[in-house]
Amino acid sequence: MRVALASCFFRNGEIAFNLAQAERFAREAAASGAALVVFGETFLQGFDSLSWDWETDRAVALSQDDPPLRALARLSAETGTDICVGYVERDGESLYSSAALYSGGRLLRNYRRVSPGWREVSRTDGHYREGDDTGASLWRGRLVKLALCGDMWTCPERFAGCEVLLWPVYVSFTEEEWACEETLYALRAASAAPDALLVNPLSRDSVSLGGACHFRAGRVHESLPRGREGLLIVEI
Repeated sequence: MRVALASCFFRNGEIAFNLAQAERFAREAAASGAALVVFGETFLQGFDSLSWDWETDRAVALSQDDPPLRALARLSAETGTDICVGYVERDGESLYSSAALYSGGRLLRNYRRVSPGWREVSRTDGHYREGDDTGASLWRGRLVKLALCGDMWTCPERFAGCEVLLWPVYVSFTEEEWACEETLYALRAASAAPDALLVNPLSRDSVSLGGACHFRAGRVHESLPRGREGLLIVEI
């Protein structure tokens, strides 16, 4: 089965641009025959789109009923390629760093990051929250779990027991740092699943250099070069 990992440019706070990027790469993934396309953490709004002021940030966050997410749900049905996208979620009076997995036009899984590294803890109040559900979902006959960035460093044991780990991240390592970290990420991924798929978004200010990796059995099986947009098409 083919899965596409989309490392593409985003703009902080510009949902319309980021949604257009998601649609563009989802269609490219569909044209390649991929069953799923995965985007990075908080891709729809951008990782640095929040101010840590509740009244401001509630307008940045998206609920499941908001048009951008509904558009991606429809796109998954139209193209036949499922979509996993990171976003800042608003649910009532709470905000989360989440990832939605759409399959055939419906929400198969809405995962909420369980580690607090997505927010500035000292500046946030009870409106900014973490999830607690790390259970597996059955996706196209495979047991799949989602983890967001630091989750696999905070509580890796909670992600064990699946066949495929989807791991959207936002990391800002330099090339030199990533040359060392990549092996550590591969080993950490092996504690969860035989196949782990990591994808990082790409920013034009060079803070996030993008890239994507398919980790298999604790090794880097294949990867997408950092610093440029692209799809890594992998077989799982």
